[in-house]
Amino acid sequence: MAAVVALWIVAASVIMAQIWAEPTTIQEVRVAGKVLCQDCTRPWSEWVKGTKPIKGGIVSITCMDQRRRVVHYASDVTDELGGFELNISSEVCAYKRLNPKLCRARLVSSPDYDCNILANFGGGHTGVALSWPTSIFHNSIGYTLHPFYFTTQTCQKPQQEEEDRVYQNNNNNDHY
Repeated sequence: MAAVVALWIVAASVIMAQIWAEPTTIQEVRVAGKVLCQDCTRPWSEWVKGTKPIKGGIVSITCMDQRRRVVHYASDVTDELGGFELNISSEVCAYKRLNPKLCRARLVSSPDYDCNILANFGGGHTGVALSWPTSIFHNSIGYTLHPFYFTTQTCQKPQQEEEDRVYQNNNNNDHY
């Protein structure tokens, strides 16, 4: 029985590797995830597990070609559970096919007045590359991303270095 399971795992891995290595066989790319609010003013257990979903948040995906030119851009608005799903056709034009390895998903905005600061916890601020598919079905490949987070203004890390630089540039000792 263990040998059958091992053989099945090896076969599935080989098929996934073949599809992942050849983006020309892919017809559709699906990217899904959640957007949540993380409030650092709460105790640790509530801060980690007590996140609330952001309804109406915007998440985008940007796909490039090998020459680092944008070939596809799309965005989606999150539902009441904070979920989003982006469905992308792999044919971006007559002679170009989308390579999922060259796509990045990121946070854009939050409609929540109390929780609208971009956090990089989960990679939402800088963007997350589509690294390894979570599902492959016929000619479709799917990615489920880790949650993206916004945070409250009280949790925002102060930008002290930039404020110091602005202060130094305005006080250049020209005044007596």
